[in-house]
Amino acid sequence: MSSILSSTSHHVRGSSLAFQNILVVIKQTAFEEYSQLKLRGQAPKALRWSRLEQRFLQHKQCVTDLLEILRQHAVPFSCVNRVELDRQHLSDIDLVISVGGDGTLLSAAHFLDHGTIPLLGINSDPNIRKEDLVVKKKTSDERRSHGALCMCHSFDMKQHLDEVLYGGGRLQVRTRIRCKVKSTFSETLLVPALNDLLLANPSPAAVSRFRMGFMKLRPEGARPSETYGTVTRFGGKPYDVVDSINVWSSGMWVSTGTGSTAAMHAAGGRPMDLESRDLQYLIREHMIERQASYTSLDEAPYSPHRVDNGFVHHEEKMHVRWNSQKGKIFIDGSHLTHNLELGDEIMIDNKAPPLKIFAKADMEEQEGRSLE
Repeated sequence: MSSILSSTSHHVRGSSLAFQNILVVIKQTAFEEYSQLKLRGQAPKALRWSRLEQRFLQHKQCVTDLLEILRQHAVPFSCVNRVELDRQHLSDIDLVISVGGDGTLLSAAHFLDHGTIPLLGINSDPNIRKEDLVVKKKTSDERRSHGALCMCHSFDMKQHLDEVLYGGGRLQVRTRIRCKVKSTFSETLLVPALNDLLLANPSPAAVSRFRMGFMKLRPEGARPSETYGTVTRFGGKPYDVVDSINVWSSGMWVSTGTGSTAAMHAAGGRPMDLESRDLQYLIREHMIERQASYTSLDEAPYSPHRVDNGFVHHEEKMHVRWNSQKGKIFIDGSHLTHNLELGDEIMIDNKAPPLKIFAKADMEEQEGRSLE
């Protein structure tokens, strides 16, 4: 438990407003996007317009209800579409509310790279029906958003917003992934990832070749490490790269505790405490030749299969040298990417500024189930 950051705070509701300037980030729905394509004659023929419109109307009603709640409390606010969000919109903002699903929340979080502004997510199109809440049915519509990162949904947001606006609610601090990419002439710091990174070839059918290891700060003047003696530099500091292995695979996931129950878990990773400061990695479809003297890989004294899934602990840094001609880093999904070239070096650790996020009231119960 030493790796757990004690960061949860239960705010007690006060009598005055806790926030003076709120930014509402609003999702652009599939109905709106496809409607634009329809005007240009480019919309797919198989679209179910009535279903898309129903979901759009529910989202629109959620936005209308939210803005009415903010007006009732006389809270200054402004609105911006998710695709138009820019850092200039964050000037003098002390709370960001995302309205959509997990994707909208993740997009908003990428602009909160200093970690000083709290984020609250509202799931405007939940995968449950309002009538199911009364009878506590478990039925769900998998086409709609799970909203795992959202504090509340369109059916119960008034109760939760009333608490948060006056200093209540459950505010957590979540670890995020810092990733730096060093190319021939540049070193690029990517936006912090709240859920996960995927390092892979742009083609899902192609092999992702890379060398993975860990970085240890090397004292000036010291001799190179005897363990695969590669020396690299990030930020002008020299590091030994140790415990390296060559990997041929379908790529690699790296997740936080927050993202460990998403794609990482679906790929075979292990659920983590949501507030863990560790990162988890998982090599996808690692291709390993069986050693001739052993009937199975697991019998070998050194089995690469045993390093397919592991952790980058607090204060550790992962090093990756990209050995394929092309590659991509996918940041919290498919919308935000960074291109890789042969020879690029990547440093991954947990040193990105953590994110302040309002969590669901029943999150403690969910955390307990995720660790069972």
